[in-house]
Amino acid sequence: MFNFSYIKSDPNTYLMLYKGGKLKREGRGQSFIYFAPTSSLVAVPVGSQDVPFIFHEVTHDFQEITIQGQFIFRVENPRKLSELMNYSLKPDGKTYQNDDPGKLEYRLINLVQVNVRTLVQCLDLQAALISSNDIVSELRQELTASDILESMGIAIMDISITAISPTPETSRALEATVREQLLQEADEAIYVRRNASVEQERAIKENELKTDIAVEEKKREIEETKREARRAIQEKDRVIQQERLEGNIDLEDRKQSLVNLKSENARKEADDKAYAVSAVMRAMAEVDTSVLETITTSGMAPEQLISQAFKELASNAEKIGELNISPDLLQSLTNQ
Repeated sequence: MFNFSYIKSDPNTYLMLYKGGKLKREGRGQSFIYFAPTSSLVAVPVGSQDVPFIFHEVTHDFQEITIQGQFIFRVENPRKLSELMNYSLKPDGKTYQNDDPGKLEYRLINLVQVNVRTLVQCLDLQAALISSNDIVSELRQELTASDILESMGIAIMDISITAISPTPETSRALEATVREQLLQEADEAIYVRRNASVEQERAIKENELKTDIAVEEKKREIEETKREARRAIQEKDRVIQQERLEGNIDLEDRKQSLVNLKSENARKEADDKAYAVSAVMRAMAEVDTSVLETITTSGMAPEQLISQAFKELASNAEKIGELNISPDLLQSLTNQ
């Protein structure tokens, strides 16, 4: 009524009121009554906005890839943006006068695409397919330092790449290449595993041979030790035997000395006896025979005297004509 209107904005809308070309009122979540014929309203959304994108780019080796993702931005300086783009509302205060607000996303998408293209064109296909994190990191740096975004009063809050994929034909070719590479790697793995098995078997055999050698060396050491022990025992036995022989020799020498001494003593005794007998014989040779006989028979028994008499008779038998011996004499001699 009377061209006065009421407008109320939400907290995510920065509302500005111009009159006579001068800014009269501004802020977030504003609400006021204005005179429509002489007032201009500018409403700039300052809340964060998600913008998905999909780019078809060509890599350094002229392979086409598709990059999908999204970025989040917000308007930090609404006044700068309103100076570059028309965010004016119609007199009803509900719709924009033109389509500039809808063009902002396209401008930002084009800016992001230009930076993505610059990065992708430096990469080969395979490198590009696995470089999403690197591309995102580079994009953040480029967009943060972008003069265009600063002049527009816009800040990129986050950017992410959800997928980087080649064309179907290239994907099949890569799958075939990777499949062949995987098969080759599998063959190489089998070869390596077999070589490892052979190497382990060789190592086991070498260890067994080393063990056998060590056992044989130990046996040889044991045998040598036994031989040394036997040699030491034999040497000791030889020394003992030698000592025994030397003892026997010494004993025999002593025995021989004893025998010699006994023989010498016996010879001396014999010589002494022979000398005594010789002296007796010499003495007897000088004595009359009858005296000797008398001396000899003086100590004889009667039977011995009778025997001596018979001996004398026998020696003079040719001179005896007849000899009578009484039976009583024979009887007594026989009994004794």
